[in-house]
Amino acid sequence: MESNTLTLKDQFESVLANYNISEDGQKLLLNLRMVLLNGPSASGRNTIIDQLIKTGEYHKIVSDTTRLPRYNDGIKEVSGQSYWFRSEEEVLDDLRKGEFLEAEIIHNQQVSGISLRELKTAYEDNKIAITDVEIGGFKNIIAYKPDTVGVIVLPPSFDAWMERLNSRGKMPETEVLNRLKTGQRIFKEALGMGSIKIVVNDVFTQAVAEIDSLAHGGEYLEKDSKYKLAETLLAQTTAFLNNHS
Repeated sequence: MESNTLTLKDQFESVLANYNISEDGQKLLLNLRMVLLNGPSASGRNTIIDQLIKTGEYHKIVSDTTRLPRYNDGIKEVSGQSYWFRSEEEVLDDLRKGEFLEAEIIHNQQVSGISLRELKTAYEDNKIAITDVEIGGFKNIIAYKPDTVGVIVLPPSFDAWMERLNSRGKMPETEVLNRLKTGQRIFKEALGMGSIKIVVNDVFTQAVAEIDSLAHGGEYLEKDSKYKLAETLLAQTTAFLNNHS
């Protein structure tokens, strides 16, 4: 099996350190409708996105990556589905032209990011661009485009979250703890980012409907109870991690 390497790492670091979106890209962002989802593992954000795509009103953003396609259950990933698989030279050239919304070096092995090409497709099709991103990219994109509808999807309780994690199959304890540490960071961000919305995925259909409403300019309801939940999840997750350190 071929391994991922990043042969142009120094050049990527240089261009990303001073990255700016092209003027055409900035104009595109002014008129684009976009929804970003984030949330801890097993919060259901990807299932929510898939449900919204079925309405025909959304365009699912497919990120570019320099990593090699993988095999899942013996089937090789296809470019344009999970990712657009591109060479380092192609991605680096587009970054130098400002043709990405955001991009980052991952594990010192690959560069992945959202190309403006994907956003242009959403705009030309008159659809709402939607994707899930890691919390770092989530914050960066909202900084570039403050009118982005940024949503953090939360489980209804710590116990429900743990049950959902465990339902995915037995995981090593280290993996469970790593997912809880990521969740801990997300809960902190949910409390610290005043521009984001919190949606609780208790009843799936209601969570989908709420995000769809927010995407269309609907009112953000029950703020206080949602921030209280984020506080509770943060406290319980921190206590769990302290007890298993």
